[in-house]
This record gives sequence, structure tokens and C-alpha cells, in this order.
Amino acid sequence: MSKLPHVGTTIFTTMSKLAAEYNALNLSQGFPNFPVDEKLLTILQEQANKNIHQYMPMAGAPVLMEELSQLIERSYQRTISPSSELLITAGATQAIFTTILALVEQGDEVVILDPSYDCYEPAIILAGGKPIRVPLNQHFLPDWNVISSSINEKTRMIITNNPHNPSGRVWNAQDMASLETIVKQHERLVVLSDEVYEFITFDQSHHSAHHSSVLKDRSVVVSSFGKTFHVTGWKIGYAVAPEHLMKEIKKVHQFNVFSVNSVSQSVLAEYLKHTEVTKLGAFYKEKRDVFQRLMANSRFKLLPCEGTYFQTVDYSAISDLDDVTFCKELTTKHGVAAIPISVFNGDGRDNKIIRFCFAKDEQTITQATQKLCTI
Repeated sequence: MSKLPHVGTTIFTTMSKLAAEYNALNLSQGFPNFPVDEKLLTILQEQANKNIHQYMPMAGAPVLMEELSQLIERSYQRTISPSSELLITAGATQAIFTTILALVEQGDEVVILDPSYDCYEPAIILAGGKPIRVPLNQHFLPDWNVISSSINEKTRMIITNNPHNPSGRVWNAQDMASLETIVKQHERLVVLSDEVYEFITFDQSHHSAHHSSVLKDRSVVVSSFGKTFHVTGWKIGYAVAPEHLMKEIKKVHQFNVFSVNSVSQSVLAEYLKHTEVTKLGAFYKEKRDVFQRLMANSRFKLLPCEGTYFQTVDYSAISDLDDVTFCKELTTKHGVAAIPISVFNGDGRDNKIIRFCFAKDEQTITQATQKLCTI
């Protein structure tokens, strides 16, 4: 008997495999195809020759945790205790999974805002919780009346994702105020704030749970080095939480991971001294703008993209096919792979919208948009 009977091969694996089979340009899976910073590689070579190849402390390398606490203070004016409020994890997904296993008990309800990343629900189910899928509105923004009505005395957690994958939307100050109101109304409620694209915003600034005196004491904020520094294959992230929550999260972490890759931690601790994360938004904004400009004459309708490195488009003027079939046809017949949005919805709702990843080099973006403009 399966604990996850409805889980099969993910759409990301399916589309990437299809792209490889048909030699298509892969704008489906969310990873960059350009080189990492040369300075990072230099530091990697230097650190690899040092005595850093044994277990790190369970919560993380002290030098990395100190650098991160300074980054958080610079970015959000939040002072944290590295020893009691910070945890280095084997990727953001592990941070999310471990947080849910630590804080969600049998029968607890957890609110997920759809469309949502696919790792949330399995962790809730394995923890014995009940996922409550609540749709965002037609613009991929929160409807706070609907969200509020879904929360009751059984609700242990709400999972937020801002900037939002897959839509690329970014919440405003009023959205954060509405979340604060809900948290204050429900003493037991914890926010799991997935902020892995926190430094990739374009037209408006990122409003983080770190900023809020209300939320920071009731939230677990998850971040990703992979997304921030283009090293998704390193699988390293971190979580920040008040001590009373972090204490429980560390209990689970020590038994499903214990400690994270020592070389990665040492390299990133040094690299944080030589890089500026505030430049990341401008870097990806340029790629977004190129993608949008080259798509201007296509038959796809481009939807708002305020953050992340994803662009959603409406293809209803092109085809009546469901979005999964359309993405497969786009790959096999037109040579460009994308991701259907329906797979991010608990009910499989299909609005004829798909997602492209523009974290690619200029040649890939140019070639892909040329193909898309012929459809």
C-alpha cells in the first residue's frame, strides 16, 4: 500500500525528458543554463584544498551562519541569533519538508495556495495532516476573504510562496497586512513562507515575512542558495524561525539529514563576502525584458511577471488543447519545452496557461522565441 498513491513522475521530469528526446530547447524546468560566477568557482577551488571535508555541525557551519545573519540584517533589518534561529538545509525543499514534519501533527489542516509547488502536499500527507487547497484569484494573487474562510481551529499552517512560482507575481504591502491579520486571529497558526526567489524581483520590492514584527515570530522563512547564486545542483538552502519553532525543526533535521555538504557551506560562506545579492533582480529583469520583447509579435498573451525567472503566457488564442497536451505538442512539434500550470492546481484546473523559464543564455532565449513566434 502506498502512502502517496497519487504521486507519480513529476511534470518537470516528464517535460525535460521529452525535451531531450526531441532535442527541444528546455524552458520547462527552473534552472539556469549559463555558467556560475567565476569568483564562485575560484573560491570553490581554493576551499577544496582545505581541511573542510568532514561533518559540519548539525545546524550548519558557524562561519556561514554568521554571514547569513549579516545578510538578513542588511536585506531585511532583522537581527537573528545564528545559533538558535537559523538552519542550513540540503536545499529549500528539504527545509520545507522538515518544517512540515516537525510542526504538523495528525489531523492538522494546512492551507496551500494554488497554483502551488508540488512538494508541499506530499509532506503534509506524510506528516498525517490534511492539505486544504485554496485557489489564488484569476490574477494569481491572494483572495484574503476566501483564504480567511478556509482557516479554523484545526488549521496549523498556511504555506505562502512570494515571489510566486509558477506565476511570477509578487505580493504587496496590503497582502502582508492581511496575512498579519489572519495570524493574529489564530493563535495556533504558523506561516511557512517559501521565499526562494526573494532577491529576484523587478518592478516592485519584495515584502518578506522577515520585515513583519507579527510574522517573524510566527513564521518559518525558507531561502535557497541554488536560486540566488545559480547553483541549483548544489542543493543547499536555509531556514529562519523563532527559537521555539526552530528547536522542533532541528529535531527532525538531525535525523533525516543531520548535516549539509561541508564544501558547499565553506564556499558559500566565503562567497557571501564578495557578492551583492541586490544586483540579482536587475540581472534577471534584463532577461525577462528580452524574452518579453522577442515575444511581442507572437500569438501568446504574456501575463504579468514581477519576480522569479518564470513567464506565464495564455495560449487560448492559439489552441483549444488542454495545457498538458499543448506543452507536449509544443515540445515535439515546435522544439520548445514549457510547463503546464494545471499540474500546480489540486483540482487540475486548466486555464490554458503555461510557464516558460527565462533563466537562460541569450542564444537560447533568442532561438526559443523565434520558434514560438512562428506558431
